[in-house]
Amino acid sequence: MLKEFKEFAVKGNVIDLAIGVIIGGAFGKIVTSLVNDMIMPVIGLLIGGVDFSNLFISLDGVEYPSLSAAQEAGAVTLNYGVFINTIIEFLIISFSIFIVIRQINRFKRKEEKVEQVPTTKKCPYCYTDIHIEATRCPNCTSALENK
Repeated sequence: MLKEFKEFAVKGNVIDLAIGVIIGGAFGKIVTSLVNDMIMPVIGLLIGGVDFSNLFISLDGVEYPSLSAAQEAGAVTLNYGVFINTIIEFLIISFSIFIVIRQINRFKRKEEKVEQVPTTKKCPYCYTDIHIEATRCPNCTSALENK
């Protein structure tokens, strides 16, 4: 069983997946910091000094000065400001992934275009596709010029 686990763990796909998860986690932390520390304060300032991380509704009916104060008091809250931050984080991450995948697809298309070398040509007499190196058409048996 240990031998099988070792073979599984060192396969290329498993290692690639592990690296992807680690990089994804680090990227998620960067995006979280970008949203919480850079984007949301600017948006909050533009709409009147609102701190989105402190937007909440206390379900016990008591007014609390901040979300942390409500949580310390043990109040049940709907944290819609944190939810807005999470939605913005998701949009940034999904847009970033879209841009990366778009670039990868663009590179793949360029590679495909470079690799496309013609392997057939048209017979000038019967207009059928024949092999590029053919000297005689297999359909109409006409002699062909090699160019």
